[in-house]
Amino acid sequence: PVINDIKLYIHIMNIEPIAYFRSPFTSKFGIPRQSCIVDELRGSIFFTPAYRDAESIRGLDGFDYLWLIWGFSANVSAPKHTTVRPPRLGGNRHLGVFATRSPFRPNNLGLSSVRVVDIRTESPDGPEIIVAGADLMDGTPVYDIKPYVPFVDSHPDVRGGFVDTDAWHTLKVVVPDELAGRLSAVELSALVKILEQDPRPQYHDDPARLYGMPFDGWDVRFKVADGVLVVQDMVRL
Repeated sequence: PVINDIKLYIHIMNIEPIAYFRSPFTSKFGIPRQSCIVDELRGSIFFTPAYRDAESIRGLDGFDYLWLIWGFSANVSAPKHTTVRPPRLGGNRHLGVFATRSPFRPNNLGLSSVRVVDIRTESPDGPEIIVAGADLMDGTPVYDIKPYVPFVDSHPDVRGGFVDTDAWHTLKVVVPDELAGRLSAVELSALVKILEQDPRPQYHDDPARLYGMPFDGWDVRFKVADGVLVVQDMVRL
């Protein structure tokens, strides 16, 4: 086709997962809305047979952070629009989809920066990369992995759009001792920081409503009132 006298050559590219992600989250509910918010949150990257070779990650142990390009696999059939309502803006203001990190994107592609915790080359299923701070659901397809290079990837003194002007208001989280004791210290810290981010849809504000969030084999049940989230129960899934 010719648009404004410029010829556009359309190339169709098929992409296949090179790996899959293993996460404590078996549903979208509760997943941090950005990567690196909850550093205690652990996950693993397992490669597909075609890339299940230690040679494919040779040299990766020299990097502390990675970029993951992955797919919003749970949103494939969801409607897509040119504008979205970011939770940080209360869920009631519209911005262009390309001015946000909304998961409801035309090509369902996500981008996350994660911290490398460990690289295991002798795992039964081939190389395994343990990472921290991921915002991926269990079973998420990973399409590419790139090393994070600080001198080109880090821009600390730049504008961040609405993120600079609209602060995210966290919740106070209360976990009764009898429930907290069911988790390790790291797991408890991760859970508290996840809940602090308020996993509820922004239009929900019912103090009597009991929510359930699957997390690492538990159904974490909680209520929220006056800015305080109280865990009511934890039931094994």
